[in-house]
Amino acid sequence: MGEIAVKSGDKIAFLGDSITAGGWGAPAGYVRLVIAGLEANGIKAEPVPRGISGHKSDQMLARLGRDVLSQKPQWMTLSCGVNDVWHGLPLDDAMAKSGTYDDKVATRGTYKKNITAIIDQAQAAGVKPVMLTATVIQENLASKENGLLAPYNAFLRELAKEKHLPLADLNAMFQERIKAENKPNVKVLTTDGVHMNIEGNKLMAIGVLQALGLNAAELDKAKAAWPPLEAAGIAAAQKAAEAKAKAAAEKKAKEAADKAKGVSAPK
Repeated sequence: MGEIAVKSGDKIAFLGDSITAGGWGAPAGYVRLVIAGLEANGIKAEPVPRGISGHKSDQMLARLGRDVLSQKPQWMTLSCGVNDVWHGLPLDDAMAKSGTYDDKVATRGTYKKNITAIIDQAQAAGVKPVMLTATVIQENLASKENGLLAPYNAFLRELAKEKHLPLADLNAMFQERIKAENKPNVKVLTTDGVHMNIEGNKLMAIGVLQALGLNAAELDKAKAAWPPLEAAGIAAAQKAAEAKAKAAAEKKAKEAADKAKGVSAPK
């Protein structure tokens, strides 16, 4: 039987985009679930959440030293790929030369070069990387975006194998779950096709914890610690929905009052 790789006192940096930002910002985000799951197994790790909305591989590489390496973590999970596909950062040199990218492509690098540099620099600093494949872009697995994402994830799997890195193949886990649920008109794991709902966060956390060495019994212990976080997440989501509905109602009432007074709404 293998051992949990993370030890008490270890710092885990979570480098990523808005999915990772939500993984810490939401009460039941995957970063919080990972930390709670480790603690349920007697391991008190310190999270270093470093998710920034919209970030691609070039931006994560640029802030690696400041945001991650300066904190001297023992571990770093890397979640990157959705924005590179969504916002047009090429996979490799061949794609960069295809003529579909702007003239800034040379300074932004390619996904392969940027990700490899992130891993190399982390390892050189004594940080152990954990690779996360990118989840999905829309829960329609046949979408154009998911097709574009596939070679980016294939590269991550190859690089993890080449450099002997723990791999959380979240994309494979998401695809398996979405196919099994078979609810084409329902968001099973995300709120909008990309960002996680509670079920998506739980699946991400399971993938990361497995990559860190938790076995089935240890995962069960982790999951048993999650209900209070899930309850807080549900309450926060309800509060946000109520606030949104209240703001919309107030705006509508103001517009109606202004209309009655003959005041036109601002453009």
